Parts: sequence; C-alpha cells; structure tokens
Amino acid sequence: MKQKSYDEKPTLYLVPTPIGNMDDMTIRSINILKEVEVIFSEDTRETIKLLKYFEINKKLIAAHEHNEDKVKLKMLDYLQKGHSVALVTDRGTPIISDPGYKCATYIIDNGYNVVGLPGPTALIPALIMSGLEPHPFLFYGFLNSKKSKRKKELIILKEYQFTIIFYETPHRIKESLEDMFNILGNRKISIIREISKKFEEVYRDNLEEIIKYLDTIKGEIVIVVEGNKEEHIIDIPINDHIKLLINDGISTNEAIKMVSKIHKTDKNEVYKNYHKGK
Repeated sequence: MKQKSYDEKPTLYLVPTPIGNMDDMTIRSINILKEVEVIFSEDTRETIKLLKYFEINKKLIAAHEHNEDKVKLKMLDYLQKGHSVALVTDRGTPIISDPGYKCATYIIDNGYNVVGLPGPTALIPALIMSGLEPHPFLFYGFLNSKKSKRKKELIILKEYQFTIIFYETPHRIKESLEDMFNILGNRKISIIREISKKFEEVYRDNLEEIIKYLDTIKGEIVIVVEGNKEEHIIDIPINDHIKLLINDGISTNEAIKMVSKIHKTDKNEVYKNYHKGK
C-alpha cells in the first residue's frame, strides 16, 4: 500500500532508524524510504549500510548539524517541485538529541507537511526497563559538558518530582554521576547501555552504590534518575533561581513561570519581586 501523508501533499518524513537491532525498523519506515524522492542523512556512510540491508536504492544528501541552514533550502526545493523527502539520522529518531530541528521548523514555516514516524528511540525502552516510575517523566538529553554549567542544570532539576532521563557519553559518565550524587542526593538510578544491541546491559541501584562499582562503561548510555521524593523547603532564593534559568538561555517570563511553579508561589508576585530586585 502506498504511504501518504495525512493530506497527500509533498511531505518531509522524519524516519527513525534502528539503534541496534535492524529488526526494529518498522514496515512503514521501510516503505517511506522506498517511495520518497531523496533521503537526507546525518551520515551517508551509515545510511548506505541501512539501505543495503533493506534493498533500498535512493539518492542521499548529507544533512548534519553543521549544514542544516543550507540543507533546509534543498529540502524546500524538492517539496516545491512536488516531491516528498525523508530525513534520517545515524540511529534513532531525528531531532531527539540529533539534527533535524532547523530543517523541520523551516519546512513547517513554509507551509509544507512534516510527519514524524513512530519507531526506535533509546529513551522509552530505558524508561520502561528502569524499574522507576514511568510517568510523569522528563527527557533532558545530554547535560552540559562543562562541569560548572552541568552543576547549574542539576540544581535546577533538583526539585523536580518526576523521573528524569539523560543521555551520556562513556568518558563523562563518572563525573556526571558524582555531580548527580552531590546535588540530587542518593536517589534510585538505572543505567542502560547499548539498548537493542548484542551487549545490552541494565544496572539498577542508588547513586552512592552505583558510583562505587561503575568506574568505566562503554557504548551508548541512557541514565534514568528518580524524581525528588522529599518534602522540604527549596534552599535556593527565588531571584537566584530565575537568574540561573536565564543564564541557561530561558526567557525571563518563562523562567519566572517555571520558578513560581517549583517554589509554589504566585507568578505575579514572583514577577513583581524579581523586577523590583534587579
């Protein structure tokens, strides 16, 4: 059956690709890749392997974080000529800690369809096998690689009561876990590596214990951390909390809204006191 977008107009399809086992590729995703005019790919070398496995022969155009501003123009040109196109990343779902956001928003702003297909992603399998509460949850992605900024991020996240999911690299895992322990406290944690691959492993413990025996770990890593279960007064002043969020790139109004919820304080009062104290 021919695959079509919801209104049958030229469409940019965001196609998830296997994060490990090739059998994770959906039938719909395979059919979309066979039918689009061209496939935009984060790494054409990786995508060629995928296409060969599923016997797909399509033109590939590189689309990665360093050329999205140029590539989005090419995407639009194909759509304007009546052709649907696909975007894939090396593994997993485009835009989720991968390139694609600039292209997708540009195509949307120009009035064309952007359709995301269901499929492989690391965060959901990690969450459901973590043994921690599955909802509500926050997918945070990668913490900042700089220690000072990473600690600020964790301070902001400290009071959140929902399960938090992080991605991390092997060379930074120990430092990140130590920062989590020092700032978040001794919470329950699950670390899952190499999801859907031959050497998939799951570690479940509390932060204090897991740091003792998990000195090194290889592969692609997902960290799932328990939310804040304590009832206590937040020890960071409201205005300082707002400034931390603003320094991380959040707008003043959004920061005030977030802080008022976290501190359980009237938003208008927070707004007034913040601007009075500047």
